[in-house]
Amino acid sequence: MNIIIQEQNGTYVAKLSGWLDTNVAPEFLEGIKPLLDNIDKHVVLDCKDLEYVCSLALRGMLKLKKESAAKGGSLVLRNVTGEVQKILTMTGFIKLFDIE
Repeated sequence: MNIIIQEQNGTYVAKLSGWLDTNVAPEFLEGIKPLLDNIDKHVVLDCKDLEYVCSLALRGMLKLKKESAAKGGSLVLRNVTGEVQKILTMTGFIKLFDIE
């Protein structure tokens, strides 16, 4: 699992890659803290290279979504494909996120 966060014209883009399973979920939750500091902005989670996501990581994403809504920001998932798309669909989380 790898997270690269970049600011692009006021939008915070977090590029996620690899497997986001229970072994690395704590690292993911730590890695997204900079996004929480800027959650009043537009935040994008780019899932192009994300191969798997566990329930703990989904909860972290949902926390970002809720914090974003509470502080006037926005959060979208971008480039969701493959196994991650299936997991979001099976869990019903697909309905909770704006997906590009």
